[in-house]
Amino acid sequence: MTITVPEEVARWARKEAAEKNTSVSRLVGRMLEQEMVRRDEYWEAYRKWKKIKPIKGFDASKRLSRNEANYRRP
Repeated sequence: MTITVPEEVARWARKEAAEKNTSVSRLVGRMLEQEMVRRDEYWEAYRKWKKIKPIKGFDASKRLSRNEANYRRP
């Protein structure tokens, strides 16, 4: 696999890899893997959320106003 990045990004990646005592290839591989997992977790959570049925009898129009919610008793 070959990737093309601006020189500034390449310098940052080399520095980051050196600080983590790894290669740029492994650093980029880990970053891509983390992104893949993050996206997969997000979409799985979204699918689960979409399956949740609304609470019957819940009416958001009857909620407290901002002032009522933040009222402090003396």
